[in-house]
Amino acid sequence: MAKTKVDLTIPKGVQANAQRGLELRREHGYGGTKVGEATAHLLAAGGAVTARKARHISRYFPRHAGDNLDETGKSGKPSRGYIAWLLWGGDAGRTWSEKVVGQLDRAETGASAQSA
Repeated sequence: MAKTKVDLTIPKGVQANAQRGLELRREHGYGGTKVGEATAHLLAAGGAVTARKARHISRYFPRHAGDNLDETGKSGKPSRGYIAWLLWGGDAGRTWSEKVVGQLDRAETGASAQSA
């Protein structure tokens, strides 16, 4: 039986959020880490990610779920957490990466069951 193919193409909404995060980081000089910045460059460029990278991206969101609560800080500028959240693709990145990881898990489970 053929192995199920999972589409790892980065959606336009994820690309746009990552690009916006990069713009805000440049403009304000804060938000996210070097890893988040590198991930944003990858996401903003479009194309596809590896299964490993999709899993890495999906693991960011549960750890930082509170980061997206306040878009702006007391100063009226975007919060550090908001910028970081966007660097990882924002809400669209969370939805997409969780969907992809679910598909990867099902494909791997199906492949394991078939080889047993």
